[in-house]
Amino acid sequence: MVTSNAENLVADHDDNLEALMRQSLTGDQRAYATLLQATSRLLRPFLSKRLYSASEVDDLLQEILISVHKARHTYDGNRPYKPWLYAIAKFRLQDHLRAHYADQLRHAEDFDELEESLHEAVTEPVMSYESISGEVQKLPEKQATILRLMHEDGYTAKEVAAKTGMTESAVKVAAHRAYKVLRERLER
Repeated sequence: MVTSNAENLVADHDDNLEALMRQSLTGDQRAYATLLQATSRLLRPFLSKRLYSASEVDDLLQEILISVHKARHTYDGNRPYKPWLYAIAKFRLQDHLRAHYADQLRHAEDFDELEESLHEAVTEPVMSYESISGEVQKLPEKQATILRLMHEDGYTAKEVAAKTGMTESAVKVAAHRAYKVLRERLER
């Protein structure tokens, strides 16, 4: 089986990327393909540590490889390949993150508006006291009396039972039924 110089270089040691780059600059297509494969293996862990999803890593890796291709004429064959590569990768990563966070900021909630709407939702009553007390008046007399004594006057179920001559348990059942009827009416 015959192997090319480029394959032997990568098989021997991935750190000999400078030689692959010099060969690819002379037009050796196999050396260039091997260089890009080795570059991908080198950059994938670098990007995986800094990005959330595998699809983001793949997309950015492709952009970096395109940038390497476009900038290969700037490579100085007397200098190491990795610092040159990582400089390109770092700038592409910064561009990606800047765009990503800028996009998130465009879609972020304005906290002042959110705070104002929450404040309105909490402080402005959905129903007025008058509308609730009007519905209480429409209840059967016994239920209306029990709710008035418990909520307007602040009596406990035991105290309401003593005032009305009912058992405490009967007061609680009547109050529960009154709450259920009120809830249904007010939800409409």
